[in-house]
Amino acid sequence: MNESSEIKFSIRNYVAVVAILIVLIMTVLDVTVVNVALPVMASRFGITDSQAVWIITVYQLVITMLLLPMSSFGDRYSYRRSFLVGVVIFTAASALCAASNGFAMIVAARALQGVGAACVMGVNIALTRLIYPRNVLGRGLALNAMVIAIATAAGPTIAGAILAVASWHWLFLINVPFGIAAFFLGKRLLPHNPPKSARGNYDWTSAVENVVVFGLIFLALGSFARKGDVTLNSFILAAGLITGVFYVRRQLHRESPLLPVDLFRIRLYSLSISTSVSSFIAQNLAMISLPFLFLNTHGFSEITTGLLMTPWPLATMIVSPLAARFVERHNAGATAACGMGVYAVGVLLLLLAPASISEWNIAWRMAVCGIGFGMFQTPNNIVMVMATPVHRTGGAGGMQSTARLVGQTLGATLVTVVFALTSNMVQSVHLCLTLALAFAIVAGLFSLSRISRIKKPLA
Repeated sequence: MNESSEIKFSIRNYVAVVAILIVLIMTVLDVTVVNVALPVMASRFGITDSQAVWIITVYQLVITMLLLPMSSFGDRYSYRRSFLVGVVIFTAASALCAASNGFAMIVAARALQGVGAACVMGVNIALTRLIYPRNVLGRGLALNAMVIAIATAAGPTIAGAILAVASWHWLFLINVPFGIAAFFLGKRLLPHNPPKSARGNYDWTSAVENVVVFGLIFLALGSFARKGDVTLNSFILAAGLITGVFYVRRQLHRESPLLPVDLFRIRLYSLSISTSVSSFIAQNLAMISLPFLFLNTHGFSEITTGLLMTPWPLATMIVSPLAARFVERHNAGATAACGMGVYAVGVLLLLLAPASISEWNIAWRMAVCGIGFGMFQTPNNIVMVMATPVHRTGGAGGMQSTARLVGQTLGATLVTVVFALTSNMVQSVHLCLTLALAFAIVAGLFSLSRISRIKKPLA
């Protein structure tokens, strides 16, 4: 079969891709739209700003806890089934979020949303590999990345527009019709993969350990942020870390480990994972804290705040494909390091911005941050994938998503900590931006350390 015939898609293939992308858009939007709405929701529920951040944190935390177990579950039993179950859970949870009349209810509904999102994200790359011919798989992965960037860019604007004409409930209700459409399309058109039960029973022990490790560690950190009992939280954190030791040791002796710790023996891969975690911590520290500054301190409206948040992801979306072409001829480690440098400059410009500042002067500073992150993100992802053997691409992709979620969750947790420890809004946001700058520098240094290990451009 020649290449031209291999890359031809049927209508069935295209529609199957659309079903996957619909759900991918929803799971991304439910982070970015809520960012803008947090101050409004905090006022509605009568909670503090630090408590409100948990509406984002719990969603990301549950995804982080369940992503690797759901990926392994789908691999063994059925990617298609995991996807469809995830869509049902996510859609139902979105309706529950919209119906929430208290802080406890929306946190519980957001946790359930995270379960559904984990089911979908855990098998997203695997389903993409089943749909696309091997020789054009990269195009499918690139399309996924572009859709994520577009959804991230559109999120703040969509949130601002919705909040200008309706209540925050509609931020979640919008998921329901799209979720229903994705379910029926996926049920009819997504490819089947045969169960792999012949390889042995599902490793429930590793799955439980994964949940316990991530759950206890992040819950302890969040409780520290709320100034909870120090002794109890220290015990919870220690329990999470000790479980983590047993978890990692178990994975070292597994033929198909849930957590691909063996890949960390590849120096270039481990550096790339560390870079990814640091960069997303830096991103979320700024992205979550800034709307509070714009709304509560500068007095901008919800729609203006949404528009002010847009230049960042929009610039990232534009620059990312350009960076992908750039690393075909230049060192990816150096490109990523330059990107983090530009991002750090953007954060510094926001940090040093005067108290009285126009919308335009905020917007171009946000765009600088987005340009830097776009220069960094694509080269870093390429290095992560290219640093691993071809037959381990699935595990590498799972860890790539996990690293991103761990970084985002840690970033959100740090925002909670800062808001709980400081009483002045301006001081809180400035401290978050200072921490974002520090983590950006760390990510840049990790990137610089990879330059000598990348012998040639990654085409």
